[in-house]
Amino acid sequence: MHDATPLIATVVGGLVLAFFFGALALRLRLPVLAGYLVAGVVAGPFTPGYVADAHIAQELADLGVILLMFGVGLHFSLKDLLAVKAISIPGAAGQMGVATGLGMVLGWALGWPPAQSFVFGLALSVASTVVLLRAMEERRLLDSDRGRIAVGWLIVEDLAMVLALVLLPAIGGFLGAGHDGPAPGMGALLETVAWTIGKVVVFVALMLIVGKRAIPWVLQTVSASGSRELFRLAVLAIALGVAFGAARLFDVSFELGAFFAGMMMGESKLSQRAAEETLPLRDAFAVLFFVSIGMLFNPQILLVHPWVVLAACFIIVVGKSLAAFLIVRAFGRPPKTALTIATSLAQIGEFSFILAGLGVSLGLLSTEARDILLAAAIVSILINPLLFVALDRWVARHDADTPDDHPDMAGHTVLVGYGRVGRRVLAELQASGARTLLIESDEDAVRDLREQRETGSVEVVIGNAAAAPVLGEANLSGARALIVAVSDPFEGGQIVRAARALRPDLPIVARAHTPECVGHLGGLGASEVVYGEQELARSMFEAAQPRKAAGH
Repeated sequence: MHDATPLIATVVGGLVLAFFFGALALRLRLPVLAGYLVAGVVAGPFTPGYVADAHIAQELADLGVILLMFGVGLHFSLKDLLAVKAISIPGAAGQMGVATGLGMVLGWALGWPPAQSFVFGLALSVASTVVLLRAMEERRLLDSDRGRIAVGWLIVEDLAMVLALVLLPAIGGFLGAGHDGPAPGMGALLETVAWTIGKVVVFVALMLIVGKRAIPWVLQTVSASGSRELFRLAVLAIALGVAFGAARLFDVSFELGAFFAGMMMGESKLSQRAAEETLPLRDAFAVLFFVSIGMLFNPQILLVHPWVVLAACFIIVVGKSLAAFLIVRAFGRPPKTALTIATSLAQIGEFSFILAGLGVSLGLLSTEARDILLAAAIVSILINPLLFVALDRWVARHDADTPDDHPDMAGHTVLVGYGRVGRRVLAELQASGARTLLIESDEDAVRDLREQRETGSVEVVIGNAAAAPVLGEANLSGARALIVAVSDPFEGGQIVRAARALRPDLPIVARAHTPECVGHLGGLGASEVVYGEQELARSMFEAAQPRKAAGH
C-alpha cells in the first residue's frame, strides 16, 4: 500500500474534517464556517493527532480565493465598478486609515516599535475576500447596489494591499526597523510607488484593450467545438492563467488578476455557463481556505494575551465597521446600505495573513503580534455570520414596519425570485391578468417594476423569502398560489418549508435542476416540482410528433 502524499493527505484530511465539523456546527445551529475553522485547528500543528501540511493547505486556499474572485468578476462589469468609484475609493481609503490608526494606538499602548504598530494596524484594516463574498452570495446581494459598493470597496483594498506588500520593505527601512544600514530616502520610496502603480495601470489597460476582446472570443470558439470538457478547461485556464500572469509579470495580486479575467469574460454571452462550470471548485477550495486559517491558530495566545486579542477584535468588529458606516452615510446612502457595508467589513482574512507573514520575515512584526492578529482574525470570522443574522433580522423588521409600501392582497400569486426564470413567469402571470406579489432580495433587479407597481398589477417585497417576516408581508393566507423560481435548491427548500408551515393547504410550485432536487423539494412540501430538463424533453418530443392535417 502506497503512503499518501502530503498533497493528497491535506486535501482529503481537510475536506473530511471540514465536513464532519461543519455538519456538527450546523446541528448545533452555529455558523458552518465555525466548523471549518475548528477542522483547521484540529489539523494544525498546535493540537495533538493528525497534522496537515500548512504550506500546501495555504496554496490550495489561494486557488479558492482566485476562483472566488473570478466568479465575482463574471457578474461585475466595468460600468458597475465605475458606478461606485465615488464612494468605494474614498470610503476604503478612509476606513483603512481609521483602522490602521487604531491599530497603531494599540501598539503604542503595548510599547511596540512604530514599524510593528503600523504593520499590525494595516493588517487590521483589510477585510477577507472569501468571508465577504460568501456572505453576499448567500443573500444574493452581489448584483445589488449594496453588493456592488462592497465589491468595489474590496477591489480598492486589494489595490492598496498590492501596493503595501511591494512597499513594505522600503517602508520598514524608512522607519528604521529591520535594517542595519542607512534607511532609504524619500526619493527611492516615491520611485517604488510610481513603478508599482505603473505596472498595475499597464495590466489594467492590457485587460481592457486585449482581454476584453480575446477572452470572449476564445470562449465562443471553444463552445462552438461542442466539447463541454474543453469549455470547462478553457474557463479554468483563463481564470488561473490570467491570475498567475498578473502576479508574475505585473506584481498584481492573484485575486485582482482573477477578478479582471472574470470581468472580461463577463462580456461574453457564455458568462453564465462559465460561472456554473466553476462553482463546484470554488466551493470546495473556499472550504479549504477556512481550514487553512484554522491551522495557523495557536489557542495558547488566548490564555497569554486575552485582553490584547479582545482589543484587536474590538478594532476590527467595532472600530473599522463604525468608520465604514459613517462614511457610507456621509455619502447619502440609506442606513440599510451603510449597515450592510459595515457588517461585511467586520472581519479580516487572507491579505492580513500575507502581510503579517511578510512583516515577520522582514523583522517588522514579532511572532507574538502575528499570533494576536491570527486570533483576532479567527474570532472576527466567527462573529461575522452572527452579525449578518442580526442584520437580516433588522432589515426584515425595517421592511415590515413600512406596510404602506406593500398593502395586503387577496387572490394573488406570490412569486419568489426575479432571475431569468422568474422574469418569464412574471410575464406569463401579467399576460393572464393575475395579480402578483414578487419577493426579491435584490433591490436593483426590480427597479423596472416601479411603474407596473404603481398600476397595482405587481407588488414588490424586498427581502429573503425564507424569513418569516418577509413571507408574512406576502399575505400567504389570502394567496392563490406560491411559485418558487429561485435556482438554488437549498434556498428554495427553505422557502417551501417556511411557506408550508404558514399555510398547509397552499399550492406551491418550485423549480429543480436535478432529479434529487425534485425529491428534496417535494419532501419539504412543494405541491409540484418542475424539473427543467424533463419539461424541455417533453416539449421537444411533442414538437417532433407528426401533426394531423386539418380536417382529418
